[in-house]
Amino acid sequence: MTQSPTPYFRKTNMMNLSALGPATGAVPASPGPMYQSQPTADEIRNVCKWINDLLNPESRETALNELCNKRERVPDLAPLLWNSFGTISALLQEIINVYPLLNPPCLTAHQSNRLCNALALLQCVASHPETRNQFLQAHIPLYLYPFLHTGSKTRPFEYLRLTSLGVIGALVKTDEQEVIEFLIKTEVIPLCLRIMENGSELSKTVATYILQKILQDDNGLQYICQTYDRFSHVAMILGKMVLQLQKDQSARLLKHVIRCYLRLADNARAREALRKCLPDQLKDGTFEGCLREDATARKWLQQLIETLENTMQGPGQPMSNPTSILSQTMPH
Repeated sequence: MTQSPTPYFRKTNMMNLSALGPATGAVPASPGPMYQSQPTADEIRNVCKWINDLLNPESRETALNELCNKRERVPDLAPLLWNSFGTISALLQEIINVYPLLNPPCLTAHQSNRLCNALALLQCVASHPETRNQFLQAHIPLYLYPFLHTGSKTRPFEYLRLTSLGVIGALVKTDEQEVIEFLIKTEVIPLCLRIMENGSELSKTVATYILQKILQDDNGLQYICQTYDRFSHVAMILGKMVLQLQKDQSARLLKHVIRCYLRLADNARAREALRKCLPDQLKDGTFEGCLREDATARKWLQQLIETLENTMQGPGQPMSNPTSILSQTMPH
């Protein structure tokens, strides 16, 4: 009998959001799951057997499910997966096999669940310090971009996008410049913005977290603020999210939106533009109740407001016309 996908999907959601930290706390610095104890010899033997079973299409589905269940029991699962002959190729084959089901969208819950198991193993590889760089150098994240580009709002596609975002989120957790440069060059930012505008709350949260981590890197901030088009696209999506959050409030998502705004304000030209386009809802106490239990988010919001209010024109530099400040402060 085929296992119902629902329990795993719920686990996937929590797995991805665990990277973002609790709603009322800061993002934790420690990557990876917490291992309760060392795996037994029998568990290691079973893991090695299941890894070998990935090479056989007939036993692959069971192996994917069993290996996913052992991720938190085997700290070195990622090196075992990466260094085993044919394993990564088998996982990539699972990804490629689904491409024809993306357009027109006809992915079933069972197919999505199986693929999410494969992606969860890739997230394990992306999270591990011994395999992260090799994972990136092999450009494996590019195989996930078609999933991020899908627009179907059915549960199979939504969970597929969420799990794919979890892989990218695992890469950005460690704030490595090579990761940020790769994501910028491969244009993951437009994909994240698309999900931030149209995705579910969970997908929006992970996508916004990824954008936040890109912005926290100096090169990422410079890239987004380099042209008017890039900045205005980000500012427009963030503004739409604030309006939506006014209706459907989420402390966790709002916290990442505020952090993105605060980081944008570190750029002089973006700071001038934000003085004119920051949503009023962030300034008039609309989210006071939503942020009541989150001291960090309240601090960030207050810091953002004070930064924009205290922005002064530089010596000898006339203030830009308020009606055209966006287009004047940044090149197209």
